[in-house]
Amino acid sequence: MKAQARHILVKTADEAEKLKQRIANGEAFDVLAKKFSICPSGKRGGDLGEVRPGQMVGAIDQVIFKKPLRVVHGPIKSKFGYHLVQTFYRD
Repeated sequence: MKAQARHILVKTADEAEKLKQRIANGEAFDVLAKKFSICPSGKRGGDLGEVRPGQMVGAIDQVIFKKPLRVVHGPIKSKFGYHLVQTFYRD
């Protein structure tokens, strides 16, 4: 199984909630990822590329492989901070 996903990583749940609201109001996920994500993937608009089960921390893995596609999920807490995650496809 593999999937294509992107995410935004920030330090606080409040910051993640505010970004999620901005996305819901029509702002582009990739533009916000480039501006606010503290993950190196932010430079690529949050693109994580092709991922397989077990490559990401558990909570993120669950979202990528079990939650509905094309929905912005989160904030999801990990040891790195708070994530917003969106999955495009999986097979």
